Amino acid sequence: MPYLLLILTTLFWSGNFVLSRGMHASIPPLGLSFWRWSVALLILCFFGVHHLWRERTIAQDHSRFIVIQGLLGVTGFNSLIYLAMQSTTAINAVLVNSCVPILIALASWLMYRDLLTPRQILGVCVSLCGVLLIIAKGQLATLLQVDFNRGDIYVLIAAVMWAFYSANLKRYPPDLHPFAYLSAIVIVGLIGIFPFYLLELFQGRYIPLTTSSIVTIIYVALFASVLAFIFWNRAVRTIGANKAGPFVHLMPVFSTILAVLFLGEKLTAFHLQGMLLIFSGIILTTFRIRQKA
Repeated sequence: MPYLLLILTTLFWSGNFVLSRGMHASIPPLGLSFWRWSVALLILCFFGVHHLWRERTIAQDHSRFIVIQGLLGVTGFNSLIYLAMQSTTAINAVLVNSCVPILIALASWLMYRDLLTPRQILGVCVSLCGVLLIIAKGQLATLLQVDFNRGDIYVLIAAVMWAFYSANLKRYPPDLHPFAYLSAIVIVGLIGIFPFYLLELFQGRYIPLTTSSIVTIIYVALFASVLAFIFWNRAVRTIGANKAGPFVHLMPVFSTILAVLFLGEKLTAFHLQGMLLIFSGIILTTFRIRQKA
C-alpha cells in the first residue's frame, strides 16, 4: 500500500511541475503558492480541520515540530519551486530535483544517523542513471550543454528543504491524526507565505481570473497538495524516508507518459531504457530478495 501511495504522489507532483512551468508567464509564483494552499485549506475544512480542533492539545504539545514542517514543506519548498519555474526549464528542474533521494539520505544521517545499505545506494544510483538517460534523450552531450541559472539554485534549496521535511517525519506524533497534522502545517505554511505574497501584490503582479488559472489552482490544491501530502506523509512514516526517496525518480517517467498522451510526443528507446533503469533502482532500494533456507 505505501508503494502505491508513493506512485500516486509522484504522478500528482509531475503534473504540478508541468503546470507550474506551463503557466509561469501568466500566474505569479507566490500567488500560485498562496492560493494553492488557501484552496487546499478550504478543502481540508470539510474533513481535516475538525480533527485539528479535537486534537489541538496534541498539536500544541508538538507545536515546534509542526511549525518546522509547515515552513519547510509548505512555505519553503513549494514557493521556491514556483519561483524557480520563472527562470529555469522543466528539464533543469527535474534534473536538480533528482538529487532528492540523495539529500534525504544525507538529512536522515545528519538527524538520526540512519544509513543507506549498499543495496539501497546501488538502487539510488541505478534509478538516477535512468533519470539522466531520459533527460539527456539518450545523448550525453545534452547533459553537458545544460546551463544552470538562479532558478536551479532555488530548486536545489527547495530539494534540501524537502529532504529535511521528509527525514523529520520520523518525529511525527503517533497520536496526531494525519488530517489534523496536514491542516496544521498548511495554516503555518500560509502564514509564512502571506507576507511574500503581499509583496508580490504590491509589485502589481496579480493572478488573472481565467479558466486555465482556475483549473491550475484547483489541480495543485487537490492533487499536488492535499492528496499528495497525505499519501507521502503516510508512506514515509510507514517505510521510512530513505526507502521513499527514490520514488521521486518516477517524476520524469510520468512526465514522459503525460507528454505522450496529451502532447503527442513520441515514446522512444531511450525513454523505455530510462524507465527500466528507474524501476530497477526502485526495486533494489525497496525490496529485499529473501533466500530460502
